[in-house]
Amino acid sequence: MKVSVILPAAGLGTRMRPGAPEKSGISRKQFMLLDGSPILFHTIRKFDACPVVDEVVVALRAEDLGWIGEMLAKENFTKPVRVVEGGETRQHSVEHALASLAPDVDIVAVHDAVRPFVDDQTIIRVIEEAARNGAAIVGIVPVDTVKQIQRHQITGTLNRDRLILAQTPQVFHASLLREAFRKAREDEFIGTDESSLVERLEQVNVMVVPGSDRNIKITKPSDIQLAKAFLAEEAEKRKSH
Repeated sequence: MKVSVILPAAGLGTRMRPGAPEKSGISRKQFMLLDGSPILFHTIRKFDACPVVDEVVVALRAEDLGWIGEMLAKENFTKPVRVVEGGETRQHSVEHALASLAPDVDIVAVHDAVRPFVDDQTIIRVIEEAARNGAAIVGIVPVDTVKQIQRHQITGTLNRDRLILAQTPQVFHASLLREAFRKAREDEFIGTDESSLVERLEQVNVMVVPGSDRNIKITKPSDIQLAKAFLAEEAEKRKSH
């Protein structure tokens, strides 16, 4: 079973620094430094270290291909890590990366470039679940009460037992994901995540593997402090082992 991981990293990251000038990637969250390395690189390392992953493909903006490619070449990754040009949206970026995969890829995992704290066992579990059933994502049950509203008025309270907050990786049989993107392009459908594209096909049930509240998506400045704390914990665990 050959597994490829796609990291869409062509976003502008406007929530991190609203109005910040876009130059050399500095204002974008995926390139912000965490313990001396871009957040993107911390994420890549998690998949490079995972035994069931065969390669990592990073989708970047055209102007980032050169300098990020040079930085990646200096890293001592144990598996192939390559860059491709992304698109104007996450969906376009994933589709471009998907088109670059070899025909013998069986399983495709898509992961947010700014979720650097996904753990090894979660990656393995969601990939194995997708291999068995065709599609699987990582998700957590919300701890807060979820209200449905309309024009700032509550219209209902949703049952948390029937809800999840979707995380990544989101993992699929390669042929299924290609078909989902083809259908979305044909219908001019834009989804909020890869699962939403696959769900439209109604070919398989998308399974959910329990995630973790540590698997944070770094989207705002306050997330950086939490990320530093998590990184320090990981370093301490490595020392103890």
